[in-house]
Amino acid sequence: ASHDLDLDRDGAAYWPGVLPPVDLERLRDLADRSVARRPGARLQSADGLDNILGADGSIGRAVTKALGPNAQPVRAVMFDKTTQANWAVAWHQDRTIAVRERVEVDGYGPWSRKDGGLHVAPPFHVLEQMLTVRVHLDDCGEGNAPLRIALGSHRVGSVAATKAASTAAALTNHICLARAGDVWVYQTPILHASSRAANPSRRRVLQVDFAAQELDGGLRWSGLTDITGPEMTIPPAL
Repeated sequence: ASHDLDLDRDGAAYWPGVLPPVDLERLRDLADRSVARRPGARLQSADGLDNILGADGSIGRAVTKALGPNAQPVRAVMFDKTTQANWAVAWHQDRTIAVRERVEVDGYGPWSRKDGGLHVAPPFHVLEQMLTVRVHLDDCGEGNAPLRIALGSHRVGSVAATKAASTAAALTNHICLARAGDVWVYQTPILHASSRAANPSRRRVLQVDFAAQELDGGLRWSGLTDITGPEMTIPPAL
């Protein structure tokens, strides 16, 4: 059962009812303004997020307990899966991070530019120290493309894309159902996938990566407050 999952052992934990109604409505409004009938939007800065994701916010407080007092949001994406935007994503690990500028550092690479943002694949130990949080703004039942995770896969190291499906099949798979206001938190390297929604209805999700460590060699996390206003583009979507 979802309530029995352990973040360290299984790589995921379910936090029901974390988001109070006022924060839920604030994020729904942000989703409607930022995504605007697209599959998703990468958020680099957005009004209202600091009050929710910061150390004193409803999400930030919970993440700080799991990751430590230095936890900070380093990337945020708003997804909006609907009847018109309904997609599937194969088993994979999240392998890149968003950074402010390019600095050549041993172990970091290859580099890429995704939706206007600079990304790099870091050494695996960086990913192992991160958490990914998915904040559900709508109910997500079995027919509405819930995320599937391979329990314990955060402990198997870096998995080649060609072996992701077979590696996940050898482990226990869990379907991450949620109600509006619930939060799922994952060890960032966990293998995960999602199907097309069988009975699609709106499924808005704010996904945020958190980290508590600084990067090597002068590299800096892109973060959420490095620009003065919102800059939003379509991301690879889950």
